[in-house]
Amino acid sequence: QVQLVESGGGLVQAGGSLRLSCAVSGSIFSINAMNWYRQAPGKERELVAAITSDGSTNYVDSVKGRFIISRDRAKNTVHLQMSSLNPEDTAVYYCNARSVLTTRLRRYDDLWGQGTAVTVSS
Repeated sequence: QVQLVESGGGLVQAGGSLRLSCAVSGSIFSINAMNWYRQAPGKERELVAAITSDGSTNYVDSVKGRFIISRDRAKNTVHLQMSSLNPEDTAVYYCNARSVLTTRLRRYDDLWGQGTAVTVSS
């Protein structure tokens, strides 16, 4: 069974940094896009950063220049390096994987992690 396991959330002061990680477990053949979403209290879930299989990245405007998404294809992991954090970044961050193909040729269109909480204090 394929699962996404996130780590790295926590409490940080404004201006600080955190690094989130997400590992995809299971016998994976390929993964198309890997993304980080976040959902703040009372708000809708939003796409924060995305990285495709060829390494192309995309960010929501509010995190450009502060967050960096990276991917280790050999380890089926994705990271989100977050810097210059501010209280508006406080949210639960979710890892997402699109078009996952296992070595047994089972396809998962859309997989989600359980979420990791990030709290930025002012």
